[in-house]
Amino acid sequence: MASIPLITTSRSASKLRALDPSRQAFLLLRTVFTVAPILFGLDKFTNLLVDWPRYLAPLVNDVVPGTGQQAMYAVGAVEILAGVIVAVRPRYGAPLVAAWLAGIIVNLLLIGDYYDIALRDFGLFIAALALFRLATAHDAPDRHTSR
Repeated sequence: MASIPLITTSRSASKLRALDPSRQAFLLLRTVFTVAPILFGLDKFTNLLVDWPRYLAPLVNDVVPGTGQQAMYAVGAVEILAGVIVAVRPRYGAPLVAAWLAGIIVNLLLIGDYYDIALRDFGLFIAALALFRLATAHDAPDRHTSR
């Protein structure tokens, strides 16, 4: 029996790519690490979800200038920026989010009352690292090439 050559069109290749489990995982993590930091960042300005300054360790509060709420404004701006960078370039945004989560974990451990939240954020930290690894395969390559 003769084998039939497999001819792939760009349309069928696109469908195969969309069905790739690692591509789906990449898109899920990219979406979550775009939306969540932006929403949580915006909430730092409104405190609708929680009174965010209570999550600032006294040691950190003593080091940063201004009030705890003013520090949360800066935190919110960084979180929004991180979410936008993940949306545009997850290869660079994912390690930024991972580093940010590491800082949050250290801050929560310094408080001493939020070990459960620190553990949850450790899981998010690992997920951000997974997004970084997936982004190396699925994020568009840099367009800057040396000649």
